[in-house]
Amino acid sequence: MPLALLALAIGAFGIGTTEFVIMGLLPEVAADFQVSIPTAGFLVTGYALGVVLGAPLMTVLGTRVTRKRMLMLLMGLFVVGNVVSAVAPVFGVMLDGRVIASLAHGAFFGIGSVVAADLVAPQKKAGAIAMMFTGLTVANVVGVPLGTYIGQSVGWRTTFFVVAALGVVGLLGVARLVPEQPKAEGVRLRHELAAFRNVQVLLAMAMTVLGFGGVFAAITYITPMMTEIAGYSASSVTWLLVLFGLGMVGGNLLGGKFADRHLMPMLYVSLGALFVILALFTLTAHNKIAAAVTIVLIGGLGFATVPPLQKRVLDQAAGAPTLASAVNIGAFNLGNALSAWLGGLVIAAGLGYTAPNWVGAALAASALVLAVLSSALERRTATRSRLVAAHIPEPVEASVARH
Repeated sequence: MPLALLALAIGAFGIGTTEFVIMGLLPEVAADFQVSIPTAGFLVTGYALGVVLGAPLMTVLGTRVTRKRMLMLLMGLFVVGNVVSAVAPVFGVMLDGRVIASLAHGAFFGIGSVVAADLVAPQKKAGAIAMMFTGLTVANVVGVPLGTYIGQSVGWRTTFFVVAALGVVGLLGVARLVPEQPKAEGVRLRHELAAFRNVQVLLAMAMTVLGFGGVFAAITYITPMMTEIAGYSASSVTWLLVLFGLGMVGGNLLGGKFADRHLMPMLYVSLGALFVILALFTLTAHNKIAAAVTIVLIGGLGFATVPPLQKRVLDQAAGAPTLASAVNIGAFNLGNALSAWLGGLVIAAGLGYTAPNWVGAALAASALVLAVLSSALERRTATRSRLVAAHIPEPVEASVARH
């Protein structure tokens, strides 16, 4: 794998850290600004919405410059956002800083996925994408716990200064290690938007929303589930999230490896197993050891879908992949927001803290159905193309069904 992927992974590590570390620092931030915890929670919501909106916006703005230069500009924006958060005198300014940083998130991963795939041979593209996303997964194992510890020990502002410094390292890495790829000639916004007329691209994005949404339906409410149901202390939740992060690292690497060989079978296996594990979590959540093992598996199976889904979008939008790739990153965050909302609904309905696991299982099952449908449509299109190429009349049954 090219050394340039290390620069992309460092940038991903910083982005992953700033996205999730705020969850562990909400009490400190709320106390400093004298706001309630729910109000401080807007720092999470604002970031997620910024990713969804920023992914297409920043990608469109970057169509007139080279991908390397756009990656550098995005890392610069990320640094500015985190510095604004670190020095914010009032809560509103910190929220602005979070939104500024989030605008770089989706476009960085979207454009970075295209760059990573272009750096390697065709049979290694998913592995290269997984290598970049390793930075995001390792952030949940190292960056988030360390950032939380620094914030609780020295002050939350120090955490955001450290994250900004990571962004500077990522920017310098991109500048030095990522090769200057010539700007694609003839690529305009209309070409990028044309990818969304491809039903396979839309199906892949829907799988992203539903599949990864299944993961966050359970993980969003992991604290009350583990403390109230499994019997863990509140201080143990941090280490359970580290286990979740370790599962993400392993699943991401395995997903990248096998997606390069058998992409759709990899999705079948990971989504099917994720459905089963999330459904079982309603039972294993009552036992400490079983719950811990299940959390690792959820992280692994959930992130095993990321490289194949990202590569699926790149393959299907091959003529103009940049915007579609970035929007698919926003789809992950859309899935997170959707599943967290649905999980909250079933808890509020009095179904208990394990009820979000059923929501997650249903979302994963829905993603699996879409994967099967996508493959069936692809086979049907391929068969029709072969018949046309060979000038063989289409079977009567297929013709009647189509009309």
